[in-house]
Amino acid sequence: MAITRITTANAIPDSSVNNVKISNIVQSKNIIINGDMSLAQRGTSATGVGASDTYLIDRFFLDANASPSARFTMSQSTDVPTGQGFATSLKMDCTTAQASYTGNQLTAISQRFEGQNVQYLKYGTSSAQTLTLSFWVKSNKTGTYIAELDQTGNGRDQSQSYTISSANTWEKKTLTYTGDTASTLANDNTEELEVYFWLACSSAFTSGTLNTSWNSTTNANRAVGQVNLADSTSNEWYVTGVQLEAGTTASEFEFLPVDVNLNRCYRYYQLIATGSNSVAEVICNAAGYSTSTAYGVLSFIKEMRSAPSLDQTSGTAYYNYSNNTNSDTFDSFAIAGGSTKKIRINNADTIAITAGQSGWFSATTTGGNLALDSEL
Repeated sequence: MAITRITTANAIPDSSVNNVKISNIVQSKNIIINGDMSLAQRGTSATGVGASDTYLIDRFFLDANASPSARFTMSQSTDVPTGQGFATSLKMDCTTAQASYTGNQLTAISQRFEGQNVQYLKYGTSSAQTLTLSFWVKSNKTGTYIAELDQTGNGRDQSQSYTISSANTWEKKTLTYTGDTASTLANDNTEELEVYFWLACSSAFTSGTLNTSWNSTTNANRAVGQVNLADSTSNEWYVTGVQLEAGTTASEFEFLPVDVNLNRCYRYYQLIATGSNSVAEVICNAAGYSTSTAYGVLSFIKEMRSAPSLDQTSGTAYYNYSNNTNSDTFDSFAIAGGSTKKIRINNADTIAITAGQSGWFSATTTGGNLALDSEL
């Protein structure tokens, strides 16, 4: 078969290009990252959470303000709405009930966004974009729930309510939030916008009138009508297919290839090694600085939002430094300096090695987990 060379003489004429179809090609229209709950680098289940903020499924975290006594198992579930293309959901299962929250206690599921990622919303101008939040939700606890957008830096918020009508049934919800013409989102890598899925809270957040347009944050107006998901150990709440996009209507959920989705998550969290494998995992090359300390440079899988901290499991002999003549175990790492692209790490407790020899750091098979954390 002959090969036809495309030249300017036989190129597609401009009049044949359909601009409407081209305008519908949108990449990463969803401000939410990992909205299908498919990635969980930290693990698939965490028990007894609720006293403090807890991450599990990538980019989503449990916000537990003022240490409620309610406890939950937070997990990646395979219970999903039928025929929608989802394989996983985020599940909150109440394991210790709290009949009523006090003070400023609250429990919510949240995701935060960098200011530089939401500049196209044109907040602070007359062209501020309307946002539409859509998601699938399921719970045995019917009633009113609140989903809130919060401008952390500006102290402004807007809340909308949704109703779970049928117990233990997947329902799709769509909420619309007007654009904020009065406040500008900082163009940097700090938290400027956040979405809250409220699950339980004290009367400090429900005693006013629900704030359904952008205003200065008043706690009493943030979650008016919110049910208490924590009032029984029979209560469960699931969510998946979370999408936040510019516009007044919800489009079909944007499924991304796993590598694209994972790279978006890597900006905030990177699992480097885990001792749960049957063999020790190499962390990075290193060298003996002295007879008791070794240093290594750990380059990241992808550049991170900011210079990260270490998220590590520490314990006796969880990590190892080895070279061609000797090796020794240690309990934890320390950061000796770094940037958004790499860090210098060293053993935080003393080891017995030969100075000047090159080697490598690894996680042993006894449980050492090492990750980089640059969450907002």
